[in-house]
Amino acid sequence: MRKTAALPLAALYGATIVYASLYPFSDWRDQGNAPWAFLFAPPAQYWTAFDLAVNVAGYAPLGSVLALALFRRGETRRPWALVVIAAALLSLGMEALQTYLPARVASREDWLLNVTGAGLGAGAALLLERAGALERWNVIRRRWLLADARGALVLLALWPVALLFPSAVPFGLGQVWLRVLSRLQDWLRPPPDVESPLLAFLTQMLPAGPVDQLPLSPGSELACVAIGVMLPILAGYCVIPALHRRVLFCLFTVLTAVAVSTLSSAMSWGPAHAWAWFDGIAQVGLLVGGLAALVLSAASWRTGCAIALLALGVYLSLLNQAPESPYLAQTLQAWEQGKFIRFNGLAQWCGWLWPYAAGMYFVLRLGQPGRKNYNGP
Repeated sequence: MRKTAALPLAALYGATIVYASLYPFSDWRDQGNAPWAFLFAPPAQYWTAFDLAVNVAGYAPLGSVLALALFRRGETRRPWALVVIAAALLSLGMEALQTYLPARVASREDWLLNVTGAGLGAGAALLLERAGALERWNVIRRRWLLADARGALVLLALWPVALLFPSAVPFGLGQVWLRVLSRLQDWLRPPPDVESPLLAFLTQMLPAGPVDQLPLSPGSELACVAIGVMLPILAGYCVIPALHRRVLFCLFTVLTAVAVSTLSSAMSWGPAHAWAWFDGIAQVGLLVGGLAALVLSAASWRTGCAIALLALGVYLSLLNQAPESPYLAQTLQAWEQGKFIRFNGLAQWCGWLWPYAAGMYFVLRLGQPGRKNYNGP
């Protein structure tokens, strides 16, 4: 049985499917229908190509990573069947719970398409394994990476997904302070007919909201862009010992950041505005971050971890002191309530939590002994 990054990725993806399926988590009520009634309902009358594609595509990655996780952990006889059964049960549970959400519609067609997507994803992963692609990946991994690279691989796999969700600053992940404050104020606000001096005191103790916050200065925004592109590169350096491979990884990460941010902009504002994010500050910040990462490619992984933690503190402090622009709020509303409602869970939570997960990784990495377990030339 081998350790694999596919298992934690499958767990994280499954959790975000639950989030996306049950969003917005409000107005739960019994609408008079049995949870399984959707299985016997008449066929849906309104279908679009987007509905079909998103239901299949939403579960295909789950099927792929779950099949890989089962195979890497020694299940070679029936991984495809186990994946299909697991996906069918998960999707069935989500559709049944949607019966109690007025904002969502349980659908037999959605369930069948979800299972189809998981089956296709698992089948593709197993075909790649039969063709020897996974074994070649293992050779590349042993050549490029340290043996304990699973945590870094999970972070690096989730980073492009996190970039897809719109942010106030290019590569500006982890801007959650205003949302946390708003939720705390809602939770601590006493009901109209209840007087609670303690809750009123706690509400007054909370910091002021966005009205007291100023937009980021150009210098601060540039720093956030530069640090935002440096952080995943420094995470990669923790598990890539060879200098020339670090340089290649740095260049690849910068290109990935540009490509994914352009895709996010196109999805948010339309293809005509795909490059709207790439203004002067973003260009200079990307150049500064990329050059700084290239310089640090010669540093030890411990030095990289320490610098990453310091930069992460500055990054999160700057981002969480800035208010969200009204244009960003309008874009987020389109993502959260429009066609992207089934996808926003994964991207949104990755965008919120990725920097904090990276910070935990850097701290844990620094606590490890300085050993080298590496087979590559």
